[in-house]
Amino acid sequence: MIERYSTPEMTEIWSEESRIDLWLRIEVEAVRGWSKLGRVPPEAVEVIDRRAAVDIPRMKQIEEETHHDVIAFLKTLGESIGPEAHYVHLGMTSSDILDTATAVQLNRAGLLILKELDSLCEAVRKLALEHEKTPIMGRTHGVHAEPTSLGLKFAYWWDELSRAGDMLAVAVGAASVGKLSGAVGTYVNLDPAVERHVCEALGIRPAGISSQIVSRDRHAGYLNALAVLGAVIARQALEIRLLARTETSEILEGFAKKQKGSSAMPHKRNPIKCEQLCGLARLLRTNALAGVENIELWHERDISHSSVERVILPDSSTLAHYMIRKYQVVVERLDIRPDRMLANIESTNGLFASGTVLTMLVEKGLSRDEAYDVVQSAAMTARKNGTMFTDEIAKDTRTLELLGREGIAEATGLDRHLAATDAVYERLEIREPWKECGA
Repeated sequence: MIERYSTPEMTEIWSEESRIDLWLRIEVEAVRGWSKLGRVPPEAVEVIDRRAAVDIPRMKQIEEETHHDVIAFLKTLGESIGPEAHYVHLGMTSSDILDTATAVQLNRAGLLILKELDSLCEAVRKLALEHEKTPIMGRTHGVHAEPTSLGLKFAYWWDELSRAGDMLAVAVGAASVGKLSGAVGTYVNLDPAVERHVCEALGIRPAGISSQIVSRDRHAGYLNALAVLGAVIARQALEIRLLARTETSEILEGFAKKQKGSSAMPHKRNPIKCEQLCGLARLLRTNALAGVENIELWHERDISHSSVERVILPDSSTLAHYMIRKYQVVVERLDIRPDRMLANIESTNGLFASGTVLTMLVEKGLSRDEAYDVVQSAAMTARKNGTMFTDEIAKDTRTLELLGREGIAEATGLDRHLAATDAVYERLEIREPWKECGA
């Protein structure tokens, strides 16, 4: 079922044909590396390079007998090359080609994901700039707190996505290492120069040290970076879902002209894309856990990680790539309702200014406890009676004397609450289009 989430580019990276092509290239490049050291005649390199090919159906036929995919691959390759095939796989073990090929796949998949993430970050950045001064009620514990800027909310999202990109970029780099160091990593039948040649030809680095395999903390880091990215997207998707509730109705998913929300209730407009994103993030977290479990292996290597990786590495890469693209569609088609946001701010009759009045009273010399009691009493009365908070707080003679009606009115002014957005934007450098996510 994972194929439904994949693009042709991601499908190609993880396809069986691409994997076998990488195995083939590793073997040919290893022969070239040996030739540079004088161990393989140049004419043999020419023959191997010209004849090297793998018939996948034939390889599968042999694998039915050997129960070993790499041996089946080598037998099939040998049939296509002929006598010169005895130079192929010289000094190598299966994991030399398996792990090196996987490193290339992770590198390609990671770069594809990061490219898509840059596009998503740019879409979010544009919203942050557009709505820098658009007021929206900030909520804590799901309850009205104080006004904030919708732009700041989007800037927060952009910063989250940028950090997730930075984390992923580091993880992709750490996972983009190959190895041709032999059965236990000692190069007893290999030369580090061969390893270096192959990895450079494939655009990756040799691992600083390896056993029979590359350490699986590298793969776990990649999977965990994808899980964090997925969780960030899911957190933002959840925020959209919460703001789309009927009682709030401040930001909604875009709704196509012929789209239907419910088979039973024609009025429904459900945030289905955001719900899907929240669900898929759970798969990324589950796969990340499996990746961490794969770190524990016996001695220089066992095979318990192998079957797991064949599922979680392509699946997590595919899902993360899909989630980014899906979320960008959501971001670019958001139904943003500033009038509704303002109405919700005004719905509590100025209660959001309680913290500002408290601060102003403390600045005028009242103790914090005394000021808190005065403001809380006025706020609770206003909430109970449905009256204006400013009217209730003005009934306290000390407050009126210390702040005056102009000071009380200033506390409820939205300009005061949004005044620091410029400073935050400058600190984030969000106005700079050149700042890429994962850079």
